[in-house]
Amino acid sequence: MARGGTVHRVYSVVVFVILASLDNVAIGIVPPLYGSIGDDFGVGEGHIALATTIMFMISAVAAIGWAYAGDRTDRKPVLIAGTAIWVAGTAWSGLATGYGSFLGAQVLAAFGLGAVASVSFAVVSDLISPKRRGLVMSFWGLSQGVGTLVGTLAGGILGHTDWRKPFLMTAVAGTVATLAYLFTYNVPRGDSQPELAGIDYDERIHHDHLSIILGRRTNLWLILQGGTAQIAFGSLVWLPVLFRARAEDQGYSAGTAVLVGSVFATIFQLGAALSILGGLAGDRLQRRTPRGRALVAAVGVLAAVPFYVVLFFVPMKITVPDSADTGAVIRGVLDNVVTEPTVAGCLAIAVFALMLTSANSPNWFAMIADVNPPEHRGTVYSLGNLVNGAGRAGGNVLVAVAFQRLAGAFPPPLNYAVGLASFQLFFVPTGIMYWLASRTVAADMAATHAALLAKASERGPDGDVGGDPSVAVERLTAQQDPGTGR
Repeated sequence: MARGGTVHRVYSVVVFVILASLDNVAIGIVPPLYGSIGDDFGVGEGHIALATTIMFMISAVAAIGWAYAGDRTDRKPVLIAGTAIWVAGTAWSGLATGYGSFLGAQVLAAFGLGAVASVSFAVVSDLISPKRRGLVMSFWGLSQGVGTLVGTLAGGILGHTDWRKPFLMTAVAGTVATLAYLFTYNVPRGDSQPELAGIDYDERIHHDHLSIILGRRTNLWLILQGGTAQIAFGSLVWLPVLFRARAEDQGYSAGTAVLVGSVFATIFQLGAALSILGGLAGDRLQRRTPRGRALVAAVGVLAAVPFYVVLFFVPMKITVPDSADTGAVIRGVLDNVVTEPTVAGCLAIAVFALMLTSANSPNWFAMIADVNPPEHRGTVYSLGNLVNGAGRAGGNVLVAVAFQRLAGAFPPPLNYAVGLASFQLFFVPTGIMYWLASRTVAADMAATHAALLAKASERGPDGDVGGDPSVAVERLTAQQDPGTGR
């Protein structure tokens, strides 16, 4: 394939999507196995949940350093190093002989995981033209959601008899993906920006650029929204526990209940695949107004809240063969989707709710690329990811405390339903912050494109800046909401 040609670029995007998926697999395999790992090490589920919380935080903090290194230097070696570290930590997790060893392995994996999303995001944004960012970023966001689903499913199916298997198999998959990454296109910064066509753009981030980044008001809202959004999303890692508790409440054995919980949670999260619709909607509305992506994200997260609340309280009648082999239990769950009205109803509600909230992800990614120059994107993403990680870790811990407190008044599985429903209210401030971002995004886009045009003119008068009229500074300024203030 031609180096840097269409086939090579497509191959590169596919590899980056797989890498982004696998790092979420590494995180997603732990929650379904809280009880199994804790029993093996002689500790409670809370101790294993703590390891997941620490993993979220370390990964988010480490991402800032990795992203800054990627924005300053050649991004390919940075990504290879980060991937190698998380693969080693995941393999060590599967070989751990005690809780201390397992915790150390998760810390190592988290440090490497910080590199994958932040640095590869900056690379992918340089592969995508502005007019298609929502669509392609929906695949990017979908890959992370799919990774979490695969991790949940792998934890339940591969780990219900031996919790170590999913860790070791994920490490093998990560090694294969790393080898595939060696052959990807080393994308120049700003490669997809129309303003920089024909220009050798060699700008790098510097330590004093933080004030410039935070001076773009849209960045503040894009960064801060993740704090509340991820509290809600972080609580959803307990979805397998809710379905497991429902199965146990109906008399199923522990092993079957774990498997049922993982499979049901996986099926009910399939609505995340519809993030593509959110990306397409953002692209379409963006052609009419620069507020488009932010408005799509705001409406999506706000409209989803009542559907989530209903989902957790709709009763489900589970009918599967108890203590049967894995295949028989999975077939039983799939049969329930077709034959049991309560399960089918829950599935419909879950798919619609997840479709709405998944509009958040591709438009968030696209807006970061829209309002920031290439040398800032990885760092801005990592700052957002830090707040995301804090919110997700907080949601994971706080909802566990809520479950325990609620257990006194509501026996399982009702305590899980009440706790999860209440945590979805954190989507409300998230929607408000997206609406606030919609009021500043036009001015920030205009300023960024003006700066890129100025850089292009410094490097040569022949730069082609007319290839995509939707990003022309004059048009962006004309479309700006008259009520926008800065």
